[in-house]
Amino acid sequence: MASSTTKEQMKQHTISMTVENHFGTLNRIAGLFAAKGYNIDSLTVGPTEDEAVSRMTIVTRGDDQIIEQIMKQLHKLIDTIKVVDLTDDTFVDRELALVKVQSTPTTRMEIMQISEIFRTKVVDISPKTLTIEATGTQLKVDAIINMLKPFGIKELARTGRVAIKREFQSEA
Repeated sequence: MASSTTKEQMKQHTISMTVENHFGTLNRIAGLFAAKGYNIDSLTVGPTEDEAVSRMTIVTRGDDQIIEQIMKQLHKLIDTIKVVDLTDDTFVDRELALVKVQSTPTTRMEIMQISEIFRTKVVDISPKTLTIEATGTQLKVDAIINMLKPFGIKELARTGRVAIKREFQSEA
């Protein structure tokens, strides 16, 4: 019973940060997690509308106390502009995956039909493989990967989550 309670308390959190786009910022943030023994499930970094600012999306797990500690430590870093835990807010998130799947003339159509059902794109083709680009929530990306596993995944590259707070809140 105690182990299931621990798992429930260690829920996944999506943290969005804006940071000054300086050399070493990413290393300081990754170092903070490593020094405290916290794992990063995924980390994405990219430019924003302001070239001097980068947005980071960090997905990690922890109970309330661990997440509170992470948030405090992230706020203290010199290059930090803003840190928000999006977990309890409404937000939009996406992930990108490129999946290279083994393909034969007999399996090619079935793989392409699966790709079509998931609204993904075939972005490369060879006599022995198809490469599929999948974008969507983590659940959607996981689902397409699981559907393609029986054909033989030769290579897989995933971006990790990018997320932004949703502005419109319905009154329902």
